[in-house]
Amino acid sequence: QVHLVESGGGLVQAGGSLRVSCAASGRTFSRYTMGWFRQAPGKEREFVATISSNGGNTYYADSVKGRFTISIDNAKNAVYPQMNSLKPEDTAVYYCAAQKILGVLTLSYEYDYWGQGTQVTVSS
Repeated sequence: QVHLVESGGGLVQAGGSLRVSCAASGRTFSRYTMGWFRQAPGKEREFVATISSNGGNTYYADSVKGRFTISIDNAKNAVYPQMNSLKPEDTAVYYCAAQKILGVLTLSYEYDYWGQGTQVTVSS
């Protein structure tokens, strides 16, 4: 079983930055894809970004393109989304997800493993 733990969420003012992280433990894989999703109150979960274990296949949702950057550290089995120029509409619970294949995975059902989520709140 793969266990994912997110950390680094919190409260930030609009225009600020936040770096969250997701660490994987338990059964890990040599090739895998990590994804980030978010869910705001009253809304469906939406795709944010994805990256493969080889550092490729990075892809971002249009709503965060140019503001968010995702990186991966295979030695630590961790992925780090850097969120800049944050807006109040970025407020949501952010979830980390993992799948044991390489690819550009943007749909929630494509992932088998999920973290518990971390709250990000952007004040105006």
